[in-house]
Amino acid sequence: MIKFLDLKKINQRYEAEFQDKLKSVLEGGWYILGNEVAAFESDFANYCGTKHCIGVGNGFDALVLIFKGYIQLGKLQKGDEVIVPANTYIASILAIMQADLVPVLVEPKLETYNINPDLILEKITAKTKAILVVHLYGQLAEMDAINEIAQLKKMIVVEDAAQAHGATSSQQLAVSSEQSAIAYSFYPGKNLGALGDGGAVVTNDAELAKVIQSLRNYGSEAKYQNEFIGVNSRLDELQAAFLNVKLPKLDAENSIRKSIAKRYLTEIKNNKITLPFWDLSDNHVFHLFVIRTPKRNELQQYLLENGIQTMIHYPIPPHKQKAFESWSNLSFPITEKIHEEVLSLPISPVLTMDEADFVISILNQY
Repeated sequence: MIKFLDLKKINQRYEAEFQDKLKSVLEGGWYILGNEVAAFESDFANYCGTKHCIGVGNGFDALVLIFKGYIQLGKLQKGDEVIVPANTYIASILAIMQADLVPVLVEPKLETYNINPDLILEKITAKTKAILVVHLYGQLAEMDAINEIAQLKKMIVVEDAAQAHGATSSQQLAVSSEQSAIAYSFYPGKNLGALGDGGAVVTNDAELAKVIQSLRNYGSEAKYQNEFIGVNSRLDELQAAFLNVKLPKLDAENSIRKSIAKRYLTEIKNNKITLPFWDLSDNHVFHLFVIRTPKRNELQQYLLENGIQTMIHYPIPPHKQKAFESWSNLSFPITEKIHEEVLSLPISPVLTMDEADFVISILNQY
């Protein structure tokens, strides 16, 4: 069986280095916000080309704390509207709501699965104060067009890069101005994955960074002195240590993903299957390789019977979830089509070329 994602195999390659880090943390005796977190924050900020990185508990908290930070600074107010893609994973939307803001759903482009900049303007009202851009599946959204709209309407841009570690382009996955921020997740299955939960905020905004740094630690800058109503969301020292092992290898691992993606794109030839769009630049790191077909369940079963495990990202769009019953009357036909047809193929730094050959062969026989 070709696993969709073999996390054990991915992490076994680092076992000796992980053991060394575990020993170092144990012997150091400092388990919360220690040297490993400080080192990771410094190195990841440098990697992203930003001035500040704040390690937090997970990618969801990273988003929530960005929004709460802007509220604390008076740049957003509770009840403000935030534009967000309709086809994102539900966490993006929940983070907006957790910060007492109002999500406004906008359709994606069918070609890229990312938010359609042409549709953003028509959803903006007097209460719309921010855009949450999601770089879905590892491909960067059209940031030049989005930033232009944000500047025109004086809105904040927040980026959810939970699936896009290391993606770059002429439009860059770097903070677009001094007044914006990017949220990352280090969930184990991500391109840069920990061995548990973890997340980070990167920004060039020193004021925002300082507030988030405080908010993640009970709203405290100095022990027992609480300036804000904060939370407990700190990147774990041991997870930071593991991430410090893996970060230097991230670009090489993304290159493997892209080489597999290039083979899938050039060698899968089946008119029943729609392949993803990629311009062959570094704007896509293929966290997921997502195809579409009208008979998705049939294809998934066919692949499983032939020893290939796949996943569906995601079967139910947010506006059709029971949690959002008040949205059940909304219609987002492009989003609905995507959620009915998408299927994610195996892709990872440990997928062998022989396994890729097999996936291609079986898909071409479908």
